[in-house]
Amino acid sequence: MDITQYTFYEQAILFIAALVVFTSFLMLAQRSLFGLIYVFAWQGLMVSMTTALSAYVTQFHHLYVSALITLVLKAILIPLMLHRLIIRLDIHREVETVLYPAYTMTAAAALVMFSYYVVLPIEQLSSLATRNTIAVSLAVVLLGMLLMISRRQAVTHVVGFMSIENGLFFAAVASTQGMPMVVELGIAFDVLVAAVLFGVFFFHIRSSIDSLDVDQLNRLSEVER
Repeated sequence: MDITQYTFYEQAILFIAALVVFTSFLMLAQRSLFGLIYVFAWQGLMVSMTTALSAYVTQFHHLYVSALITLVLKAILIPLMLHRLIIRLDIHREVETVLYPAYTMTAAAALVMFSYYVVLPIEQLSSLATRNTIAVSLAVVLLGMLLMISRRQAVTHVVGFMSIENGLFFAAVASTQGMPMVVELGIAFDVLVAAVLFGVFFFHIRSSIDSLDVDQLNRLSEVER
């Protein structure tokens, strides 16, 4: 089907899906922790916009509440928490080295193509024009995993984990037109609790070994007494 035959809602969802994947690529390319957090906030904003669009089209009013929660939590609260955490841990001046950036971006592009190939049978069975968002969501999940694998800072791993959750939530909203309100509230609460716990762990780790580099954490060994 030609894209011009899609409704405005379907075209808007596909456009936002492309932007969500683009933000995942931007996060892979970021060397600054602050820049990484800003891009993550934009990704959360786009997920909340998708939820609001689904609420407008389907007339499921509980999705407006979900969109507001997503906006406050993923586009404002968690980025602010991570921003303050970076400043308090005094790692805002650190520039993270991206190992083999060309290979990383090539792998990211390959993961996107792999995602479309994997969900091809699902797309053929679905009658929704937004079925392509399933592949986009899977790509965002895989790119979040790649971000966690290719970086050394523990804060970056947290952002990658949150990006994976964004991909799963985007699939639930764009491909199935929303979830039950209880499920959405449970996911939001779990994400908030995870962000708080990560912050507590970071402070304890930094006070113990004075570093959040995962390579140094992997080299830790028990001291014999």
